[in-house]
Amino acid sequence: MRLSVCMATYNGSHFIRRQLDSVLKQLDKDDQVIVVDDGSGDGTPELIKETYGNKVEVHINMQNLGVIKSFEKAISLAKGDIIFLCDQDDVWEDIKVERVKKAFIEKEADLVVHDASVVDGDLQVVDPSWNHFNRNNIRQGIPGNILKNAFTGCMMAFKRELLPAILPFPETIEMHDQWIALVCIYRKKKIAFVEEPLMKYVRHGGNVTGMKKRSLAQQLKGRIGTLSALLHSAKG
Repeated sequence: MRLSVCMATYNGSHFIRRQLDSVLKQLDKDDQVIVVDDGSGDGTPELIKETYGNKVEVHINMQNLGVIKSFEKAISLAKGDIIFLCDQDDVWEDIKVERVKKAFIEKEADLVVHDASVVDGDLQVVDPSWNHFNRNNIRQGIPGNILKNAFTGCMMAFKRELLPAILPFPETIEMHDQWIALVCIYRKKKIAFVEEPLMKYVRHGGNVTGMKKRSLAQQLKGRIGTLSALLHSAKG
């Protein structure tokens, strides 16, 4: 079971080594770590190359693509049987890979989702459960997850077999993690939920997702776009 870890970075030099250290020590030599950098101005890709050499594949976008397209690019480069999504500023618990692999095998899952402890920038615990902190209803189905997405990418891993169904990401979706989860639900793929917190989810005010409030018009447009993309995908 070869693993690929896909990460999108942007100005993450302050915390990228902490995250990559927590990831790499859990991987085998044949596993893969892919970083797609979206035009950092703080030397993030150079720092990764200098620190990890060929242990990490670094790809730099020639123009700013944004988080969704950066993850799409990283996933498209993945060669592993299992693909993990990874943010640049969190910390994996030492048992994460072992527990996720176990869930894939024992539960015959296509997608594995786990919980995380919520921490501040100094890694002090804010809440022992992200699902509690964010009031996630992880089993709420398609309508609920379009209204309020309960799936967080950095807490997800999925089988390579899903790639033809999820890629390329439609232009109208709100977020890549929500899209992957919705496709799995719609196609009745097996989703395994691990209640255990398997990483420290850092909330420091600079996160790409989960921090900005959108207008009602923006929310409505996003939900309609996501639903339309899902219905269109069913015809493919």
